[in-house]
Amino acid sequence: MTAPFVAVCRLDEIDREGGVTALVEGRAVAVFRTQADDVFALGNYDPFSHASVLARGLLGTLDRDGAVVDFVASPMHKQRFDLRTGRCLEDAGVAVPVYRVTVETGVVSVAGVPEDGEERAA
Repeated sequence: MTAPFVAVCRLDEIDREGGVTALVEGRAVAVFRTQADDVFALGNYDPFSHASVLARGLLGTLDRDGAVVDFVASPMHKQRFDLRTGRCLEDAGVAVPVYRVTVETGVVSVAGVPEDGEERAA
């Protein structure tokens, strides 16, 4: 059974290369919009700094083995998290939850539970 989606904001309310925080089913979720207009959602909690700050991180891309990886760098200790997988690029053993996102008629909606169905700990 798939989780219901929760409307969080209009797409035009998220700056390109920016993020916003939304409360989705009781969870703080960071929603990001890339320069290419892709939208991603991760748990907002940074497992390294133990603070809810990822929505305020810096977005970027890097080439990893010939593939472009979109990431957010935590504003605290600068660890980078892959926007597609939630995995930390500096420590593959650490990840943040990833949420499915839809954008319909300009409205961004986020699934009520992470893709794997559970929160991850650091």
